Amino acid sequence: MLFADIIGHEDLKKRLIQSVKESRVSHAQLFIGPEGSGKMPLALAYAQYINCTNRSESDSCGVCPSCRKFMSLTHPDLHFVFPTATNKEVKQNPESDLFITDWREYLIDCQGYVDLSDWFNKLDIENKQGIINVRDAATIMRKLSFKAYESEYKIAIIWMAEKLNVQSANKLLKLIEEPPEKTLFILIAENQEELLSTIRSRCVMVKVPKLGLQETQSALVQRFGCSEQEAYDAAALSNGNWIMAQHYAQDHEDEQLYANIFQKWMRYCFKGAVSEFIDMVANDIKPLGREKQKEFLEYGLNIFHNSLLFNNNMPDDVMLPADEKNFTKNFAPFINIRNVSQICELFEESINQIERNANASIVFLDNSFKMSKLLRIK
Repeated sequence: MLFADIIGHEDLKKRLIQSVKESRVSHAQLFIGPEGSGKMPLALAYAQYINCTNRSESDSCGVCPSCRKFMSLTHPDLHFVFPTATNKEVKQNPESDLFITDWREYLIDCQGYVDLSDWFNKLDIENKQGIINVRDAATIMRKLSFKAYESEYKIAIIWMAEKLNVQSANKLLKLIEEPPEKTLFILIAENQEELLSTIRSRCVMVKVPKLGLQETQSALVQRFGCSEQEAYDAAALSNGNWIMAQHYAQDHEDEQLYANIFQKWMRYCFKGAVSEFIDMVANDIKPLGREKQKEFLEYGLNIFHNSLLFNNNMPDDVMLPADEKNFTKNFAPFINIRNVSQICELFEESINQIERNANASIVFLDNSFKMSKLLRIK
């Protein structure tokens, strides 16, 4: 991947490039940032630039043998570790190498903007929780013990490093602290608090912020041919998450559907209209399916966030389409410091429950009763 292919982060790209020019490539780096911010694309472009044989001042060449292999993710000195679990094809002892073909296809299809739920759906692991296990640690240790095949650096990219279990993390500690010469570890994570402190302390942290509104909007116009207004609405709703921005731009009917259902649901919850929200859960929410139910809950979290902006006299920072912004302005008085934490925890836990194949009707009915009480807290 080329740096030019990555949306935004111009200052960070320059810093990464400068570290290569000045031979200051730290042997263990932790790329940390929110979902959809571009951590994996940056890691891939950085790895490609390091080993490019004809790199320019601002990017790798994209045509040398090393670049071509990096762009197809088949370079023998590029290694991946990522969460896995058993499925219909791999019935026991899962590890990254057993899924590497699927992984390469997925990375290329999504242009590096990876999502954990999408990856698990591709693996078809049902409701199992994927992890990075001790077999992955043993395999990467063995691979990195050999000399580089072609390039100056051997590079190991560990995606979703939060999913390292204790045994695998402990097994990798010594290698990350004192790797073989010309070996680079790039760990990618979204929640540094879930990482073992011993892992964090051995890595140079590279913070990847969420994308800005204007750069997201421009990318949507250029890549998908959206109108300026469509791109603005999608960028505003995505809150710096390129994965969600693409979804909103390509499936804006879904976003409007979520808005309509959410507004109706909150009105029923506030009125305590039990029969109405029971019917709505059965007829409007349950048919969405698991992935759209999760997106619907994430949409709700975004409305709560923007409600707080209204409550703190920051209306200019509310990035929503006009009709949804108007609803949120009227809804905001019911979201306050005494209930917002409980409401957000309720929605976040519901997303986790839906991910684990919980019964959607039970989850959303439970939410409805709880929201009826929470919205009355003043």
